[in-house]
Amino acid sequence: MKNILLLLLFLPAISFSKSFLISNIPIPKVYVQNLDPYPCDEKCLEDYLNNNKIFSFLSYANKKLSNTKLDDVRMMHISILNLGSNIFSSKLKIALLLPYNKIGKYAASTTNASLAYLMTRNHSFKLKSYKIQNENIQEIEDAIKQIKNDGFSYIIAPVTQIGAENISIINPSLNIYFPTINKKDINTTSQTLYFGGIDYKAQSDKLLEKAVSPLVIFYDKSVIGKKLASYEEDKFKYTDINNTDSNDTEPATILDDVKQVIKFSIPRRTTNLEKYLKDNTDINGSSCFINTPIVKTGMIMSQLTLYDTNTTEITNVLSTQINYDPLLLSMTQYIDRKNMIIANSITKQNNILIESNALLNNDIVYDWINYTTTVGIDYFYSIITSQTREYDIDIKDNQMQYEIELLKPSYSKFVPLD
Repeated sequence: MKNILLLLLFLPAISFSKSFLISNIPIPKVYVQNLDPYPCDEKCLEDYLNNNKIFSFLSYANKKLSNTKLDDVRMMHISILNLGSNIFSSKLKIALLLPYNKIGKYAASTTNASLAYLMTRNHSFKLKSYKIQNENIQEIEDAIKQIKNDGFSYIIAPVTQIGAENISIINPSLNIYFPTINKKDINTTSQTLYFGGIDYKAQSDKLLEKAVSPLVIFYDKSVIGKKLASYEEDKFKYTDINNTDSNDTEPATILDDVKQVIKFSIPRRTTNLEKYLKDNTDINGSSCFINTPIVKTGMIMSQLTLYDTNTTEITNVLSTQINYDPLLLSMTQYIDRKNMIIANSITKQNNILIESNALLNNDIVYDWINYTTTVGIDYFYSIITSQTREYDIDIKDNQMQYEIELLKPSYSKFVPLD
């Protein structure tokens, strides 16, 4: 009797538990057959929509429409209904190389971003994931060999820098796109490796134009935190006043007497910044550059206010893509963030893809890795099918060239700085 009661207690948990394994059972397809012998122009299509005759509309809208609004409706229903492709081809095959233990939740979210994109294209496709336990050369090499044997030539690989470096050493002949890595961080001349990572250094450069001395840098012990803190310190303090040529190799002039930098390394478990901020006259009139994840950033900003530095002594607070997150708006008071400037490179948006991702509980509006994954699979899709790209982002030396905009976290949303 006790065993039966325990089973009944665990049944709800079992019923609502989630699996992050991708099923190999194909999703059912819906096909819309046009049995009407008469043509249908743009007005006819609008009438079908106005009268909620969705399938009549879709029976005629079997290819890209010149009317952007009508085509958006077409693409949305293709995604929602999982319509069978009107373009039959076995050519569109894309593989995902996923180091689950290294990238955590992004193993699932980048898969969803890829799937959401391909579902909206109304083109038959094959998307297959290849799981690796770690990113050592042998395991990556074995996975790439299997991918090649399975007939895939294009790979989306959300790996860490170590994984990208090892793939660069292997230098496979397959086309591989890294949504997580910027080419500046990898030494390679390969023509088959493509990079979609955000350029944190370019964002820092743009933000430092708004900085005044002293520059107070908050960072954690993560790789990106330490790397950005070091880069921003050098970029702010050292400049060549004799030459403006960026290719000049003369040593930079040190301006320590003009530009001061104060760095605070914030340990992971530290929640009280009194010893850094209270009555610290050294940071009067400073700019603060925060290179920490969103939760730590919220804590830092609230304590800048708590110790009266943000309201009376700080000129502005600067941060890169790391803190372009709506959670910032709910974690902090407006007074905490009123002087804040954030650099953002998620500047191209597609409403259909946003909604398609939302159906899979995925975010490409604020999550930059999901966004760059979408940009990458769009690029490969364009190469494979010769179709126009949805994201008209320039690519130079195999690196996506994202625009950078400066934003302010206002009362309820992010708004342009100027």
